[in-house]
Amino acid sequence: MQRDNCIIVTEDDAVTGTANKYDSHRFLPEQPRGLLHRAFSVFLFNSEGKLLLQQRATDKITFPGVWTNTCCSHPLYGQQPNELDPDEAIADASVPGAKAAAVRKLQHELGISPQQLPADRFKFLTRLHYCAADTDTHGPDAEWGEHEIDYILLAQVHEIDYILLAQADVDLQPNPEEVAAVKHVDLQELQAMMDPASGLKWSPWFRIIAQHFLPTWWAELQTTLSTDKHVEAGTIHRLDC
Repeated sequence: MQRDNCIIVTEDDAVTGTANKYDSHRFLPEQPRGLLHRAFSVFLFNSEGKLLLQQRATDKITFPGVWTNTCCSHPLYGQQPNELDPDEAIADASVPGAKAAAVRKLQHELGISPQQLPADRFKFLTRLHYCAADTDTHGPDAEWGEHEIDYILLAQVHEIDYILLAQADVDLQPNPEEVAAVKHVDLQELQAMMDPASGLKWSPWFRIIAQHFLPTWWAELQTTLSTDKHVEAGTIHRLDC
């Protein structure tokens, strides 16, 4: 956490500097909501249209053991390829920096190689600004949490690409330091898992996305991925912040 530098931004997503991951996620009296930084969330669907979920490792500092989307992390300053997206790359929805970060972390967390899922397979839809202290883990005065502008990226493994990309479905190699479990689900299965009676815990960012956006995107997945119908490059949705 000390050596990885997050990209610090204003509420309008203007870059103001960098800070290491440790400092960015500390909720302290002098920064009660941490440092607002960029993040990304990947939603990877298989050729059957099922969403790949992960359960975060139980020794993670923030939100350990919770279920969430396929991969969620941060574009970092100083990486190659460059993960810092300029304003024009956000405006035209290309966001190569966020996509490069997604490729890097999918390999790190789930063992999905860039050859299986290259950056050009991702569709950037919109941004989400949210803030959540991790009170479940650290109590009502939690000193850890997330305060992020989250770039939402969708991708799918297609039938036509089976020979090249099928391993993204069947040959995952989760990193136990990052991931406790994985599961492919359809929407009905996800809704059952998210029922409070299941006893499962969920990341705050995924709850927001699942409640407000995901069913619409998922209902017409091919349209979502192949057209700009649901692209809101200039919008930052502000929820729980």
